[in-house]
Amino acid sequence: MDGDFRTSFVRDPASLRHYPALVLNADYRPLSYYPLSLWPWQEAIKAVCLDRVQIVAEYDAVVHSQRTEFRIPSVVVLKEYVKPQKRVAFTRFNLFLRDEFCCQYCGSKGDLTFDHVLPRSRGGITSWENVVAACSPCNLKKGSKTLKQAGMRLTRAPRAPTAEEMQAHGRRFPPNHLHDSWTDYLYWDAELEA
Repeated sequence: MDGDFRTSFVRDPASLRHYPALVLNADYRPLSYYPLSLWPWQEAIKAVCLDRVQIVAEYDAVVHSQRTEFRIPSVVVLKEYVKPQKRVAFTRFNLFLRDEFCCQYCGSKGDLTFDHVLPRSRGGITSWENVVAACSPCNLKKGSKTLKQAGMRLTRAPRAPTAEEMQAHGRRFPPNHLHDSWTDYLYWDAELEA
């Protein structure tokens, strides 16, 4: 199949743009939990045709090519194992995920920004070990002061998270939409309660 696959394969009706496929690694775990590893349905069908994935579950909806009808995959598993990335990128989103979307000074959730624990004006650098999620009121209160000068404390010391910690945090914050066919594959490796 050529590079024009997405545009020539299907006439792309608007109603079919909303069928993402959950992508599992060869060990039946999602490639990532946050953001959840999803492909547009066109990519999932392309991967099926190229024999790169196996379909595990399907939607009731179908699409047609000139010669074939396909049920849209809702869960696919890669045929070859992809080694998970060990390095966690230092991004605003990953910082908020590490801090569980809570202000690290007062614990509030909501409108978050980030704060340099040791202010940049005092030599602080932008790194996992010096930046935390903070609500706007706490960030304004602290300003360019040190924690001691501002009379503030951190709920926990900032540090670089491991990929495993980020996956665990991601499981606690599922996306807004979870198709019923995905749930068995999202939590099967979670620890069971006694």
